[in-house]
Amino acid sequence: MRRRILLLSLGLTTLVVVGFAVPLVLLLRSTTVTESKEKARLRAESVAYYVGDKDKTKNDIADYVQGFTDGPGRISVRLADGTTLGDAPPGGVSAPKNTPTDYSDDHKGPPKIGDPDYRKINGGLAVEIDVGTKQGPASVCLYLTGDQLYDGLTPRVLVVAAAGLLVLLLSIAGAELVSRRLARPLEETASTAERLAGGDLEARAPVTGPAEVAKVGAALNRLADRIDEVIAVERESVADLSHRLRTPLTALRLQVEALPDRERAEELNTQVTNLERTLTAIISAARRPQREGRVPHCDAIQVTKDRAAFWEPLFEDQGRDLTLDLPDPPAMVRSAPEDLAAALDALVENVVAHTPDGTPARITMLRSANAVQITVADEGPGIPLGAGERGRSDRGSTGLGLDIARRYAEATGGHLTIRRNEVVLTLAVP
Repeated sequence: MRRRILLLSLGLTTLVVVGFAVPLVLLLRSTTVTESKEKARLRAESVAYYVGDKDKTKNDIADYVQGFTDGPGRISVRLADGTTLGDAPPGGVSAPKNTPTDYSDDHKGPPKIGDPDYRKINGGLAVEIDVGTKQGPASVCLYLTGDQLYDGLTPRVLVVAAAGLLVLLLSIAGAELVSRRLARPLEETASTAERLAGGDLEARAPVTGPAEVAKVGAALNRLADRIDEVIAVERESVADLSHRLRTPLTALRLQVEALPDRERAEELNTQVTNLERTLTAIISAARRPQREGRVPHCDAIQVTKDRAAFWEPLFEDQGRDLTLDLPDPPAMVRSAPEDLAAALDALVENVVAHTPDGTPARITMLRSANAVQITVADEGPGIPLGAGERGRSDRGSTGLGLDIARRYAEATGGHLTIRRNEVVLTLAVP
């Protein structure tokens, strides 16, 4: 956006500068020509006064014309007898047209000269002035070439160009400041929207900058607050529903325990226990702080160590070894610690429930830039095909443990891989 603002400002400023510069250059050109013509007229008149002096001879005039070099232009004089002195312009000096005729030997005052006549010759300009002499009418011509006629125009044009360039630079600087003031809050607001879309409910947009941009940021913040409220209400509803289910679940457990068939009662009690654990996990997830949003995070290494410590007494009682192969902390993953702990418990419990006592287990963790892999492996008989599907297991269980771990991994942006003697939990990083 900033680039578009800069380009637009530069384009508009360029049009304005060109719009002013072109007529200004034409005006300077006209002014330069006018000044050159005026200087040429004054020089030609000074020569005409000299030529019209009654005391000046032809030789005096020739010497004067030849030595008249302090200034631009070529001086030439056409005498009354048709003789041309000096460097005549292309085409020669015109014959006198409007020369005063009241000249006499006893004439007093300066010589009489006519009005200047201007002729364009080969891109240049000839200024001709008629003057009366005692020999008859004469004509003085000063010829300026094209370069001499426009002498002084180039520096003036350069000044205009420099001024235009300065205006462009100032406009770029101003556009940069304006674009920063406009674009920065918009970019931050867009970034906030992306973070909210990714689940970071703590993200808030700035309410600075132009009024329109600040209004958008405030509206986005209100939307984020509303999302927080909706999530809180939804979690409370789920928690309330789960709590309501505890009462009939307790009654069901009491009825199961009262069954006369103890084997059948134990089997049903196991199912009730699994259901109760599921309800507990739902309540725990619903009661999680709402500011956590949808992108919680935790240190997978610390959670793994905690769960290993939890299971260690049972492993010792069953004569098992539990080996940990973990990298240096931390290993942050996109998960709440409670969810990761529940998934690890499901995998470790799967090892305990479906391998003989004394079977060792190993938890290995690999960390990369985009994911963290947690592998739970054992040396038991292996996991049968389809064991990760809910309700399917060839080992007498419901298959909920692996399915819960799979759903958890997918909810965090990862996946679960089941192999013969190991389960790999791949988790996304924040």
